[in-house]
Amino acid sequence: MLHTQRSFSGSCVAPHHLAASAGRDVLKQGGNAVEAMVAAAATIAVVYPHMNALGGDGFWLIHEPGKAPVAIDACGPAAGLANADFYAGDTQIPERGPKAALTMGGTVSGWQEALAVAADWGKPLPLTTLLADAIGHAQKGVAVSKSQETLTAKHLERLSQSPGFSEALLVDGQAPREGDRLRQPRLAATLERLATAGLDDFYRGKLAESMARDLEMLGSPLRLQDFHEYRAQRVTPLEVGLTDATLYNLPAPTQGVASLMILAIYERIKATEPNGFGHLHGLIEATKRAFILRDQYVTDPARVPTSLQGLLSDERIAAEAAQIDSSKALPWPHDPVPGDTVWMGAVDSEGRAVSFIQSIYWEFGSGVVLPESGVLWQNRGISFSLDPESLRGLAPGRKPFHTLNPAMARFNDGRTMVYGTMGGEGQPQSQAAVFSRYAFHHIPLQQAVTAPRWLLGRTWGESSMNLKLEDRFDAKLVAALKAAGHDVEVLDEPFSDTMGHAGGIVHHPDGLIESAHDPRSNGGAASV
Repeated sequence: MLHTQRSFSGSCVAPHHLAASAGRDVLKQGGNAVEAMVAAAATIAVVYPHMNALGGDGFWLIHEPGKAPVAIDACGPAAGLANADFYAGDTQIPERGPKAALTMGGTVSGWQEALAVAADWGKPLPLTTLLADAIGHAQKGVAVSKSQETLTAKHLERLSQSPGFSEALLVDGQAPREGDRLRQPRLAATLERLATAGLDDFYRGKLAESMARDLEMLGSPLRLQDFHEYRAQRVTPLEVGLTDATLYNLPAPTQGVASLMILAIYERIKATEPNGFGHLHGLIEATKRAFILRDQYVTDPARVPTSLQGLLSDERIAAEAAQIDSSKALPWPHDPVPGDTVWMGAVDSEGRAVSFIQSIYWEFGSGVVLPESGVLWQNRGISFSLDPESLRGLAPGRKPFHTLNPAMARFNDGRTMVYGTMGGEGQPQSQAAVFSRYAFHHIPLQQAVTAPRWLLGRTWGESSMNLKLEDRFDAKLVAALKAAGHDVEVLDEPFSDTMGHAGGIVHHPDGLIESAHDPRSNGGAASV
């Protein structure tokens, strides 16, 4: 059985052990939680390319004791040329290839802004130190994970049609096998450039010129001006008060409001015992209420038709909770929101904490790997609609709807918790599972992450939109859910990637740090 890790000097949790180790090693060198997260973020872009890359987006929640949390939106907007004319003849935005690479990659600017937040926390470590592990793994090679093997093989036919994919991410022309060595020399050179020239070079330097030139040549609407104009933004996080804690998450264009609503609704109807019918049914029905509102309102921040913070008022939460039938499922499905991502967390010895998420949307994003820089580009822009009347209609400069949402809780007793997961539609659901088990039902942190999970809806590329359960749930519980009207599918896996790769870190007032990682991933909790 996995046990919660405990330490006093810091911890980093990531879905790949090399990323967790990179963050831990920065903490050992005296770095802070933000610096540790930049090291982990750069590393995981190398070692987990099916889930994230430098050409993707990111979101941050940063906690400093005694201060209000800081949120960073590092979501890239649609290119200046990304309009209906560019997609004339298309009924929808292509899912792969250069025309799918239509939004700016914001994550590197997010690193830059986060380091600015932490600039007065002590003498900063140089970028050469923070990016050293990522550079080394790209140069020397990394052992391919099982999930990378599986997902490369699954989508190879379509991905191999995207420029640069085969050269960068296949081994000897074949889908890599678990344990194969994958070297990424062009990406190593790009990371070295960032380490020496600075992160701003990604947007306003020689690297930006190279990437813009390659994107235009390949057929993307992105241009150098899009790079020059982009900067990550500090934004005000959404928050909701519970009896014993305040929860924080990101505003639009993310689904952070849904993550907060699920837990606020569930607290009002919560079961007396964990992991039984009342627990699962309550969270699943709260999810449905939250997703209905999310899909009505969440879009580009400038176009949100109502106050998302208003949806988190006591009155609205009570009204949504009152509509839940404690014994009967609300008919489902609705339109799903797919995606793949990584969540990571870090806490340092001063109690400063980071909840961070980084993504390229679908596995391997657009599949486009730029010839000179070796940067893999996201396909987040395919969540736009070509219908100009749609709430999420495509237009230059608009931000796409995001499933990404890093979570944070500050408890009334002085604890701080950062937690999250990858998994698109499943992100708020797995967050709710982990937090409710730990905070409402007092299950130890690692057991809260390890326990069997569920997913309402589908991950991208799948047709079923039912309620999926890992096969470790008790048969009587499965029968009770079916009897209540849930369309249940029991997966044939005890620990399924479908449920995401979750993790969490809790900092206690006495300095104790508890960390947990997901056995469904290749990750770890690396403590100091």
